[in-house]
Amino acid sequence: MGETAVYGLSSVVGRLLNYLLVPLHTKVFLPDEYGIYGYLYSYVGFLMVMLTYGFETAFFRFTQEQKDKKDAFGTAVFSFFISTAIFLGIFLLFRYSIADIIKIPEHPEYVIWFALIIAFDVLVAIPFARLRLQGKAFQFAGIKVLNIIVNIGLNLFFLMLCPYLLKEQIATEFISKIYNPEIGIGYIFIANLLASASTFIVFLPQYLKEKLSFNKSLWKKMFRFAAPLLVVGIAAIMNELLDRILLKFCLNGTEEYVNSQIGIYSACYKLAVLMALFTQAYKMAAEPFFFSESKQIGAKQKFAQLMNYFVLFGGLIFLGVNFFIDLFKYFISNEAYWVGLPVVPILLLAYLFLGIYFNLSVWYKLTDKTIYAAYISIVGALITVVMNLILIPKIGFYGSAWTTLIVYVVMTILSYLLGQKHYKVPYEFDKLSTLVGLALLLFVIMRLLIEPNVNQALSYLMKFVFLAVYLIVGYTFFFKKPLTNS
Repeated sequence: MGETAVYGLSSVVGRLLNYLLVPLHTKVFLPDEYGIYGYLYSYVGFLMVMLTYGFETAFFRFTQEQKDKKDAFGTAVFSFFISTAIFLGIFLLFRYSIADIIKIPEHPEYVIWFALIIAFDVLVAIPFARLRLQGKAFQFAGIKVLNIIVNIGLNLFFLMLCPYLLKEQIATEFISKIYNPEIGIGYIFIANLLASASTFIVFLPQYLKEKLSFNKSLWKKMFRFAAPLLVVGIAAIMNELLDRILLKFCLNGTEEYVNSQIGIYSACYKLAVLMALFTQAYKMAAEPFFFSESKQIGAKQKFAQLMNYFVLFGGLIFLGVNFFIDLFKYFISNEAYWVGLPVVPILLLAYLFLGIYFNLSVWYKLTDKTIYAAYISIVGALITVVMNLILIPKIGFYGSAWTTLIVYVVMTILSYLLGQKHYKVPYEFDKLSTLVGLALLLFVIMRLLIEPNVNQALSYLMKFVFLAVYLIVGYTFFFKKPLTNS
């Protein structure tokens, strides 16, 4: 359990530290520049899923069955080297065509940088997985933290220190050799590339000192196992990242306008990541609990109680961020981005439902019916595509935000209905829906009736009162009386 905490904490802290780059990026870059960053990193998510093709999970699965664990490691590593080499070759040879296709014809160098970032990240996926398998939690976390430190340090160096030194005419000859202001947003990509390369270098001695072997029959078994996971992964990443790609292709206007809309949406999306971080931290702690408690007496009641805790505190985050958005907005350094703040409540609610969906997912994980996860994800992906195509031309990035919410609500409903047939957990959905409804009601009353009509001091007082009301109702619902057995 302690190792799980280390893995989870390193992952959450990593996202949090990278999240802290948002004030820097939004201060240095205008929305149209930042939009390029948000747009291109959406492709990275897709390519990472496609190029790892579920083999990390397959490695865990088949390592348990192999007498010689090196077979599974070597087979997975060789597979990644071959597929990554093919990927790199294609992207390097056709970088100009790819740049045209993804609408960045003036920056084919971005295609090269991103191809290298993805390649390095793919090639360390199996070594990272083996560290988890070997129980080397602190080594795993240490290498992750190294990557983050290098990335943040280089962002600060290129985006703050170098411009400052040039402005103050300090060490200008040296700085001019390593820094070109015209590269601009590209320095975010360069920093990421060097951070990914540093992680690969850390693992390189493992590659060099081991005699890796490729087992063809084992590879076929691993691929058959991993193929459905690839489908689930692609569908899931579509639900999360496709909106920024579709914004690029579906918005009407000049290139600068389209990029600025993506930049505004991407920056404001980061404020909703507070709910995502809470969900991820909860997931890291809860998932081992689900499996360890599944055969215990009263397990289903415990799972229902966990759902109560999640919704209670998730609703509190929803209200807290929205009530004090006038403070949170300063996390986005440039006022030019603030026009997109109305999407934050929609996205926070979407991530709340995603967390509820994760809680509900216990049924297909414990009954080995993970094929239903694929079905649900595919339904979500189809809705993502159709609704974005319909709504983006009409209401811009607001269409993407509403689509995200609707997708996660639908996935939650589907998972609940299917779960009640295959592994019935006595969730108190009447009370849960009432609590979510109360959070929404308090938000609407505050936003429409109180904030426009009172001064800031009284508004803040009322916000704390509303938060107290929400917590009191939640306590009365869920913690005053125990769940009844079913």
